[in-house]
Amino acid sequence: MCLHQLFEIKVFKEKHRSWFINQSVQSGGLLHFATPMDPLFLLLHYLIKAGKEGKYQPLDQVVVDGMFPDCVLLLRFPELEKSLRHVTEEKEVNSKKYYKYSSEKTLKWLVKKVNQTVVALKANDISVGARVQSSAYFSGGQISRDKEEDYVRYAHGLISEYIPKELSDDLSKSLKLPEPPASVPNPPSKVRNCDQDTFRDLENYCAFNRHFSLFYSILKGEKLS
Repeated sequence: MCLHQLFEIKVFKEKHRSWFINQSVQSGGLLHFATPMDPLFLLLHYLIKAGKEGKYQPLDQVVVDGMFPDCVLLLRFPELEKSLRHVTEEKEVNSKKYYKYSSEKTLKWLVKKVNQTVVALKANDISVGARVQSSAYFSGGQISRDKEEDYVRYAHGLISEYIPKELSDDLSKSLKLPEPPASVPNPPSKVRNCDQDTFRDLENYCAFNRHFSLFYSILKGEKLS
């Protein structure tokens, strides 16, 4: 069986929201958004762990998890082997492929992800300047005042949601990001980490979701050579 796509589920919840369904009112007005993502972000955990052994291994020996046995489903996505070239070294013995994690390749791949996210943010007139209040993330009115470093740092923060802290630090060095001033706030986390009181109505959430849908188009691997 071949799986076609991997999705991350985002949930938006407000304290007082219901749905009108036919002639009834249903409590618990949750909104679930399914957004596609690149399976490599989940595979990285296993590849990095196996890479510490310093040897080539078949994928079925790398992607093993007693707590999450269904992780083997990640190996059923189409063109997975083609994608693995972004983060691993590969060799073939007796028609069987073996892989070893490559930090150098992975950092190059992540730098591309960051750069593509920056391009998407600029193209869609989204302001990310550190001095802009969180509400301004829904508006592009201040984009002219944003610096290139603001975009790179913000994109780095988004990508870092999906990679280990050590790899995030290495990525920051590859991007040549200076240490942020103490007064600079961190970029907002994704929906699941946000304070529920931050978004007061659906209109704000839709704007928020439009913002992150740009990132997810990068996250799932679109336009990555």
